[in-house]
Amino acid sequence: MPKAQALTTPAVSTKLLATAAGFTGIMLLLAYLVAFDQGALSQSGMYLHELMHDGRHLLGVPCH
Repeated sequence: MPKAQALTTPAVSTKLLATAAGFTGIMLLLAYLVAFDQGALSQSGMYLHELMHDGRHLLGVPCH
């Protein structure tokens, strides 16, 4: 008689884990752009700073 093999399934699928990691990365990048970028990533000077200015004050992030 052949031995029965236990089938294991992961608690979280790899597709879901990859999606969650990608979403988390995008959200961290967005948080950086809103809260901490002072024109370092923008090629046109303070464009991102001015674009996100009201959002910074709404979140309580000092910018000036």
